[in-house]
Amino acid sequence: MSTPTAYEHDADGSKFIPATQRPDGTWRKPRRIKEGYVPQEEVPLYESKGKQFRARQNDGLPVGLTPEIVAQAQKKKGQRSTIQPIPGMIITVEKKKKKKKTVTGVEEAAEKLAKCEIQEPTLPSQSVPTESISQSDPTKRLKNLRKKLREIEFLEEKIKAGLLKSPDKDQKEKMSKKNEILNEIDILKNSIL
Repeated sequence: MSTPTAYEHDADGSKFIPATQRPDGTWRKPRRIKEGYVPQEEVPLYESKGKQFRARQNDGLPVGLTPEIVAQAQKKKGQRSTIQPIPGMIITVEKKKKKKKTVTGVEEAAEKLAKCEIQEPTLPSQSVPTESISQSDPTKRLKNLRKKLREIEFLEEKIKAGLLKSPDKDQKEKMSKKNEILNEIDILKNSIL
């Protein structure tokens, strides 16, 4: 509510805000106002001393300059735009007009495409790296490989028994790695012993 308040005075001379009607039809009580009270809307904004000093200093020139220098500065101020971050320091700003280069959308797209390079991704080889063998504990790796070998043999038995008629892609891939796993098991056995 930023509407100005209308104070009324009663017979005693004290201020009060008269009763008002709400939108739903009920009435607000009249409110007494203490002497010296200033409503929030009427309180002036706080200004620091620095802000007040800058407001008083309207010419932007340091104190103590001779009138001749002040007159010259005001003439120059009217001619060029200046920025004065520090009183007395005059920095001139000259605006340069840039020429716009007109480029059509087709030319712009052609330039962007010319800068692009297309490379085919390189896929990592599917062979088992020897670094992974040496990095992990050889006994754990051997145990893991034997487990994989058991799973492959279990799949082969299912296929021979006729329980698994058509193995899917992952199962075929797993069975194709049997020789690699056997070779790796032999290498690990030799390194442990």
